[in-house]
Amino acid sequence: MGRNGLPGNELPEAMRSIRLIALDVDGVLTQGDIIYTSSGDEIKIFNAKDGLGISLAIRNGLMIAIITARQSSIVDRRAEELGITHVRQGAKNKRQALEALMEELSLTPEQVAYMGDDLPDIPALELAGLACCPQDAAQEVINVCQWVSGRNGGRGAVRELVDKLLAARP
Repeated sequence: MGRNGLPGNELPEAMRSIRLIALDVDGVLTQGDIIYTSSGDEIKIFNAKDGLGISLAIRNGLMIAIITARQSSIVDRRAEELGITHVRQGAKNKRQALEALMEELSLTPEQVAYMGDDLPDIPALELAGLACCPQDAAQEVINVCQWVSGRNGGRGAVRELVDKLLAARP
C-alpha cells in the first residue's frame, strides 16, 4: 500500500493524471557520485537511456523539471540538450521550489510526479501526487514513495518511470 493508501493495482490510474515529472539530479539522474578534476572542475555522468526517456516524455506532452540543491553548469548543459526548460538549481528547500513551479504551471499535486533519492527530497516527495525513487534510494525515501524503480539512480530509473507513465496514458 502506498503512502496515500493506493494499492499497487491502482497506481496506473494515479499515473494517468501526471503532467509534470520533477527530478532530483545527484542519485536520480546520476549515480550520485560527485567527481572533481585536479583543476576543480566537476564531472557528472548521465545515463543515455534516462536521457532518451526524458526526450520521449517531452515529445508525448509531459513536462520535465529538474530541482536540485546544488549548482552546476553541467546540469544546465544536460537540461538544454534534452529540452528541459524548468530547471531549479540551488534549491535548498525542494518543496518550496516544487510548490512555486506548480503554481507557475497551474498544476495540482495529483498532476506531479517527483523522483528523489535522499532526505532533502522527502518534503517534495510528500507534496507530489506520485512520489517515486530509484531502488537504491535512502530507506527513509523508499518509505514515503508510492513507486520504487527496479533500477538504481543514474542507471535507468528515470527511463523506467517515463515508460510506466507513458504506458498508463489513455
